[in-house]
Amino acid sequence: MPAPRQRAFALCIAAAFPRLLLLPALFPAVVYAQAAPPAAATPLVVEVTGTRQRLDAARNSLSPDTGSTSYRFDQQDIRNLPLGDGTPLNQVILQTPGVVQDSYGQLHVRGDHGNVQYRVNGVIIPEAISGFGQSLELRFADHLSVLTGALPAQYGYRTAGVVDIQTKGDIQDPVGHVGLTVGSRGHTEATLDAGGSSGNLNYYLTGSWLRDGVGIENPTAGSDALHDVTHQGKGFGTLGWLLGDDSRVSVIFGVTDNRFQIPNVPGQTPSYSLSGTPPKDSTTLDASQRERNRFGVLTYQASVGADADYQVSLFTRTTDVHYAPDPVGDLQYNGIAADILRRNNAQGLQADLSWRLGKAHTLRAGLFAQRETSTTDNQSSVFPADPAGNQTGSVPLVITDGTRIDGRLWGVYVQDEWQPTKALTVNYGLRWDQLNTVVDENQLSPRLGLVYEVSKDLRLHAGYARYFTPPPTEKIDTTSVAKFLGTTNALPSDANTAVKSERSDYFDAGLSLQLMPELTLGVDGYYRKVRHLQDEGQFGKALVYSAFNFAEGRIYGLDLSANYHAKALSGYVNLGMTHARGRAIETGQFNFDAAELAYIQDHWAHLDHEQWLSVSAGVSWRWSDTLGASADALMGTGLRNGFANTDRLPAYATLNVALTKAFDFGPAWGKLDTRLAVVNLLDRSYQLRDGTGIGVGAPQFGARRTLFVGATKAF
Repeated sequence: MPAPRQRAFALCIAAAFPRLLLLPALFPAVVYAQAAPPAAATPLVVEVTGTRQRLDAARNSLSPDTGSTSYRFDQQDIRNLPLGDGTPLNQVILQTPGVVQDSYGQLHVRGDHGNVQYRVNGVIIPEAISGFGQSLELRFADHLSVLTGALPAQYGYRTAGVVDIQTKGDIQDPVGHVGLTVGSRGHTEATLDAGGSSGNLNYYLTGSWLRDGVGIENPTAGSDALHDVTHQGKGFGTLGWLLGDDSRVSVIFGVTDNRFQIPNVPGQTPSYSLSGTPPKDSTTLDASQRERNRFGVLTYQASVGADADYQVSLFTRTTDVHYAPDPVGDLQYNGIAADILRRNNAQGLQADLSWRLGKAHTLRAGLFAQRETSTTDNQSSVFPADPAGNQTGSVPLVITDGTRIDGRLWGVYVQDEWQPTKALTVNYGLRWDQLNTVVDENQLSPRLGLVYEVSKDLRLHAGYARYFTPPPTEKIDTTSVAKFLGTTNALPSDANTAVKSERSDYFDAGLSLQLMPELTLGVDGYYRKVRHLQDEGQFGKALVYSAFNFAEGRIYGLDLSANYHAKALSGYVNLGMTHARGRAIETGQFNFDAAELAYIQDHWAHLDHEQWLSVSAGVSWRWSDTLGASADALMGTGLRNGFANTDRLPAYATLNVALTKAFDFGPAWGKLDTRLAVVNLLDRSYQLRDGTGIGVGAPQFGARRTLFVGATKAF
């Protein structure tokens, strides 16, 4: 690239991501190297395409999955989903073994609470503050993989599952789509995307706007919810610029702005009286929550000769969640009206290197460094109360409880993928991680993975991983116990608020058997022994989550899968069986009453997200290139509830179906893709939560029958 164009491109990047310029000051120990500019790439499209494909293959080689379990969704798999590429990302992950659904869009992979890492083109996207909405969409994915089990050494921090999304970045001819989907309960979603390439530049941009009458799970069993409208806007883009035959620079950016009304329950009776104010009807409460997330990633990728590839990325992310109470209603019904704003800003660096040492060894190494600042502004109105919690005055007190946490996290890894024979692959490595937040902790973590090709139809794998899982900084609850003494928000006990990093030993083994070209079976078993088991829950009145630790945990289970792929017919069935328990609460004790604390101290308690059996299944059929039908189903035995999670909710099952049809109106109007989908076809009423159990604050029911009609037009 000529020098003037290089300078112009650098200025554009600096203007778009000003925080990235601060990274050398944030991590002075990191040395930044600048490669000499390569020769200009030829403008011939066919050669540019070949270069992009080579670089994509090189990028994928940086992230092996030896010893772990991987489930892949390609474009056809995505189209076969009843909602197609409009399916929320969490609903896609639910179609893999061992994944359990929860309220507020949460997922539990193999008995873990959250702990899911998202990567886009191999780069970690710093996690947003969890809320009700999704930050990433399926529309920009060319394909995605979900990794679980004993992961290789380059995967750290969030390790229950890794969702790696490869974007639609390599589009040659300019193309775009505009779409509209309407459905039950006022659902309206408009989408727009465009992509293409020009010489050395390729791009893909997409955006969506959504309005729905059911934004959060209904707290009642009814078909419609009161005061539950959501408005959501999302945008995503990726730009790539080839610098030569062996290098490129790319930019990924995304923005999300989601607004939710907090649903109401009719027929409730206020528990507290507010001076000079009559009791407020529970159907007219007006609490809400807003969630925003913005991220940007600047990546330089290059190959050095035929044997070495590397990628260096700088990233920045800003996220916040604002819960706005009904100032009168929350006081009358809950005894507290808390206006809570949680913010988190993060910037960092990720670098990965792959070096092939002959035919038998591939050496990989890398580092990750992140600095973040998390703040909480909490202004609460409460009533004075006696030691038993009974209201003693009707004039509210205002208490301000703000906190700030500065954190640094960094890690390095090195590993070798060794192939001593054609049938056997061994990946062994080490990683070191250091955390500095409310605690200073570190760990050296060995990893080992093996894959043995018994035959062309039978593949065995096994692995061991030592994991180090820091608590999400924004979920470390530093609420002041003393400030709320003598009020209607007095906490049951004092606590250790220094939430600890989870440390676990993870063992995994399984096999994949191809019975016929179209049919593959999988079996995978796992066992995890944990110290400082992390969990989180909705404690208090606001719909935000706080982290805490059990002293120890035991999690184990078995995943079974069957996949069938033929030209017209495809289908799958997954079963996951999980046992997850913890003992002794060692941090966040103020979130529990004395009886629960005493019970958990001496008993192994079921984790609130344990579901001993989960099933997902799907089938699709294509009569022609223009007509198809699909269905998928979920079944579960119910999450835990009751005192210290000693009981469980009833089992449930849901069925979703869809019919797709493409119309060709000729050269003048082109093609129109249409979709008719029904979620929860049998209109089953099922309860995800009932408001009891550890860290569960309110009841939630699954979505009732919902009809969607959509059309997408290419331009």
